[in-house]
Amino acid sequence: MVTIEVCVGSACHLRGSYNVINAFKKIIDERNLNDKVEIKAAFCLGNCTKPVSVRIDEGEVQSVSEDNVERFFDENVMKRF
Repeated sequence: MVTIEVCVGSACHLRGSYNVINAFKKIIDERNLNDKVEIKAAFCLGNCTKPVSVRIDEGEVQSVSEDNVERFFDENVMKRF
C-alpha cells in the first residue's frame, strides 16, 4: 500500500490542498487503485512557502499544485507498482 500524505495546514489549505486531495482521489478511482493507494491528511509537513506539501511513504516532502497532480502521481506513485 502506497500512502500519500497531503498537508491540510493553514498555508497549504490556502494553496488548494483539498483540490489536490480531490484530484488524487479522482486519479486513484479512474485507475482502479483504491486497494493500492491511501490518502491521508497531515498537518504541516514543513514546506510552507511552496505549493501544497505532499509526502509519499514517509519520503521527502515535495510540492504539488493543482496543475501538476497527474504528472506528480505518474512520476512518484505509479513507479512503486
